Amino acid sequence: MPESVIQRRPVSPAPFRAGDVRVATGREVRAELRRQIASLEARLGRLFVSAFPREGIEWRVGALGGPRMLDVEELERVRDALAFRLREAEAELARRGAVEEANRGLLEEIITAPEQHPWIRVSNEDIGEPGCRHWHSRPRWGLLGMILGWWRVKLSSGCPLAWGRGGGAASRPNQSSCRARLAE
Repeated sequence: MPESVIQRRPVSPAPFRAGDVRVATGREVRAELRRQIASLEARLGRLFVSAFPREGIEWRVGALGGPRMLDVEELERVRDALAFRLREAEAELARRGAVEEANRGLLEEIITAPEQHPWIRVSNEDIGEPGCRHWHSRPRWGLLGMILGWWRVKLSSGCPLAWGRGGGAASRPNQSSCRARLAE
């Protein structure tokens, strides 16, 4: 039979199998990238809130240019930059958390046995808390206490309230200047 005479039956699409690959449209790809970016921004925001008083970690989410619709490559760059920043922030917080936990353990040792840790000072900043308070292992009664082994932990009361004349907000230093003053 000639081919023009053969009646062809319409071919029905094969059912979708697990191994089949589906090509996504540009719109679906952009929507998925925007979803991933939103998820990364939310994680970065939760990380910022959980580590709030800490300073020195980059939290900003940068933008690419002005208001416009980003193409797929630009969305991928934004997503990758956010993922990198999130990993850096998590690593830095983990590192700081380990140091602060070690300092808390040292503080407990200083409080229980100040004579074994002479002249050591631990501040609130060292244990991850805000404020100017610090604990200092010192001899009781100066040189006599040092000779006799009478050590104690002296706890500062924190930042002084009076900062000179005027009493206005401009005459009060911020927390970092208070730390610098205590370090002297």
